[in-house]
Amino acid sequence: MRCLKCADAPCQKSCPTNLDIKSFITSIANKNYYGAAKMIFSDNPLGLTCGMVCPTSDLCVGGCNLYATEEGPINIGGLQQFATEVFKAMNIPQIRNPSLPSPEDMPEAYHVKIALLGAGPASLSCASFLARLGYSNITIFEKQEYVGGLSASEIPQFRLPYDVVNFEAELMKDLGVKIIYSKGLAVDGMTLRTLKEDGYEAVFIGIGLPEPNRDSVFQGLRMDQGFYTSKDFLPLVAVASKPGMCACQSPLPSIHGTVIVLGAGDTAFDCATSALRCGARRVFVVFRKGFTNIRAVPEEMELAKEERCEFLPFLSPRKVVLRSGHIVAMEFVRTEQGSDGNWKEDEDQVVRLKADVVISAFGSVLSDSKVIEAMTPIKFNRWGLPEVDPETMQTSEPWVFAGGDISGHANTTVESVNDGKQASWYMHRYIQSLYGAVVSTTPELPLFYTPIDLVDISVLMAGLKFPNPFGIASATPATSSSMIRRAFEAGWGFAVTKTFSLDKDIVTNVSPRIVRGVTSGPIYGPGQGSFLNIELISEKTAAYWCKSITELKSDFPKQILIASIMCSYSKDDWTELSKMAEAAGADALELNLSCPHGMGERGMGLACGQDPELVRNICRWVRQAVQIPFFAKLTPNVTDIVNIAVAAQEGGADGVTATNTVSGLMGLKADGTPWPAVGAGLRTTYGGVSGNAIRPIALRAVSAIARALPGFPILATGGIDSAESGLQFLHSGASVLQVCSAIQNQDFTVIDDYCTGLRALLYLKSIEELEDWNGQSPTTMRHQKGKPVSGIADLIGKEDPSASWNTATPQKLPSFGPYLEQRKKIIAENKMKLKEQGTAAVLPEKKHFIPKKPIPAIKDVIGKALQYIGTYGELCNTEQVVALIDEEMCINCGKCYMTCNDSGYQAIQFDAETHLPTVTDSCTGCTLCLSVCPIIDCILMVPRTTPYEPRRGLPLALSPLC
Repeated sequence: MRCLKCADAPCQKSCPTNLDIKSFITSIANKNYYGAAKMIFSDNPLGLTCGMVCPTSDLCVGGCNLYATEEGPINIGGLQQFATEVFKAMNIPQIRNPSLPSPEDMPEAYHVKIALLGAGPASLSCASFLARLGYSNITIFEKQEYVGGLSASEIPQFRLPYDVVNFEAELMKDLGVKIIYSKGLAVDGMTLRTLKEDGYEAVFIGIGLPEPNRDSVFQGLRMDQGFYTSKDFLPLVAVASKPGMCACQSPLPSIHGTVIVLGAGDTAFDCATSALRCGARRVFVVFRKGFTNIRAVPEEMELAKEERCEFLPFLSPRKVVLRSGHIVAMEFVRTEQGSDGNWKEDEDQVVRLKADVVISAFGSVLSDSKVIEAMTPIKFNRWGLPEVDPETMQTSEPWVFAGGDISGHANTTVESVNDGKQASWYMHRYIQSLYGAVVSTTPELPLFYTPIDLVDISVLMAGLKFPNPFGIASATPATSSSMIRRAFEAGWGFAVTKTFSLDKDIVTNVSPRIVRGVTSGPIYGPGQGSFLNIELISEKTAAYWCKSITELKSDFPKQILIASIMCSYSKDDWTELSKMAEAAGADALELNLSCPHGMGERGMGLACGQDPELVRNICRWVRQAVQIPFFAKLTPNVTDIVNIAVAAQEGGADGVTATNTVSGLMGLKADGTPWPAVGAGLRTTYGGVSGNAIRPIALRAVSAIARALPGFPILATGGIDSAESGLQFLHSGASVLQVCSAIQNQDFTVIDDYCTGLRALLYLKSIEELEDWNGQSPTTMRHQKGKPVSGIADLIGKEDPSASWNTATPQKLPSFGPYLEQRKKIIAENKMKLKEQGTAAVLPEKKHFIPKKPIPAIKDVIGKALQYIGTYGELCNTEQVVALIDEEMCINCGKCYMTCNDSGYQAIQFDAETHLPTVTDSCTGCTLCLSVCPIIDCILMVPRTTPYEPRRGLPLALSPLC
């Protein structure tokens, strides 16, 4: 909700892969997690990996405009991780671009053999984009037995689980990419020349830098002496701790005593935190320069600080001290920066540190002569790396491309991903040139697609076919023809013009006239829960709108264009204006009988729409005048909106729009003056309230009309700001959906989110394995701070008197103070037991969820909720529920107790010591506690197991005394 959705978002420009960050955050805010994941994977095939390990503080988060506010920037990486993890749980395959011909019908150039060397981030990215472009013969050669490169072997499990790396590789393999393990450059004679001889027409080198950069101080030292390089240590940790990476059951490296880690990059800090997990008592991170020169991202350094690693700057290694063949200490000299900016070592200042283990993390190099020879005939630069064009990723050999660490340009996973992304387009250009095809130099890479994108969301209503059910309402987004044009270009299914009138009824607006609502509290920027406006109908003439309708229909024949018109209660006026709009080419008309301010004083809008007889007559006049469909736009500012809808139907209307804005006064300042205040007199009037604050009113109106008039088309409007809220209106009986306030909060681009979100909601209804999901939201796991937690009672079973953590009531431990320490101890002991009993974990075979039921169309969900809506007398008062509080998720705030005590039924007790709430038998199931609980699903309403007997205060009297 805090994201500003900036016009020229600096976060996007700060991302190497150019992620459309504001759009995917919009989708997350709208609970469209598939839409967010689609945005992410379209630009970054390793979107989940990067969400977990990307140095966001140096990239997108560092560019966030909210850095200038007290709240600070958005946690973009965390949101990216969340959305892609939800998509991962959906277990849906990636598919080829639906617009491509079948593989058999693709041109010959798309069947060439393409080889990628190394299965790291750069190669996975490159292969994914090549496959999306339509290439069908892509092979990755990986010398190890696992996929992922450094992501798998050198980033610890607690930062990047192996199943995440495997998940993204499987998405790539969904497109037909093959991976051959235990084979790579200089393995079994493979060279660039042999690949050329085997018919490979393009090669991408993404093998990373496989050898460690060893300082001369460490020459001859071995692991059994206590010396590791990061290239030795981290793979050992990964193989032992990453389930599914290796079939073996190797133990973690045995690390004891004091560990010195040398280096100031991300890898050094990964070594430090991993050493603690391997048993180190104390870890020192030692580096040559100062804290301001640390190359690691702040997130890595903060994690190491939290885990109590210690930092020693300005030290350069000089000597390793051995005793009995094992490391016992290291000697360093102090470093200082001279006035010329160069760093110098002061041999007079010597520091000696005791140590049992030394881990060198001084970076990586390409030094294996066999690998270098295998890359002949490409040229190398002075740093011993292949010469690579930073724009095309092409080497000195036109058919060979390179990216990632080996190119010398990438320092992070996301930069390696972008290398592969760039290379894919220029490999595509190169291959197509071999077959005489010309490809643009501007990359036009295809998006990420799944079966969800094939779902049909078109709607047939009143004889009109809408491409999708979302349209712009007759309001500010439809102020001009050019705005409607941009809306259609963005993908909106239909548009209703700003209401126009005959020239004799032309209006001039006042200002200010559109203000933010106060229903959401002190929220500024986008995300307003409501707006209030005192804007009248269009200031433009009927002639302008008729000409615009003709032009728009000519350019956008597939989109539906509805003309919104308004007249006073005059048959001649309604006849003239409706015929003008029909002649201009409008697909349908919307009769504005509901404007709640200004126009009613002229005998128009609300003045007509509140009287069933007037509505009936106006509809009859229009029906006699035109052949095209028309819809009466109704006002909620009536006693019974159903009577008005019935009158419209009787008058010949093809449907109704429900509803217009709700009349209201938004607020007054402390001195009694209103806002908006017009002119020097600071006058105001009752305006129209819109936005999701009026959604309950609009849902009530739509469902009431749908129940009273089955099958009568309804165009819903009033608080539709997402696919999820749109589906609520469809379930309530609406056929299509009009949007205004959500566009005012952002822009026309929200249509992409709405369409992908609705397709996902419909598709997921066909997946039996996801039946317990609420739309796109998985069931809430038992958690603290988003991480799974085990029930203490489940861990300890029966009370164990000998346990070190035993208390009088061990099954009830809140999450604060000394109780939290006890919880941690219990969980740690349980983990140790599990580790002792552990067996080698194998990743389960990938089986995607396949629809087992028909995917519903829009027509199948319209009115689905009506069967559940009825009168109060139809509700059952014998099937009661009570509150159930999950103590493991409870954060001990006491809000449930406070609201129940002072606003409910005094059915919750609050322990003064543990701060744990307890629901008593007095619970009436009112659900107030759940409504104010800040933790989702911490409180559930479950069926009552005993008969409900209301507390009457006094016994019911057989004969009333008074």
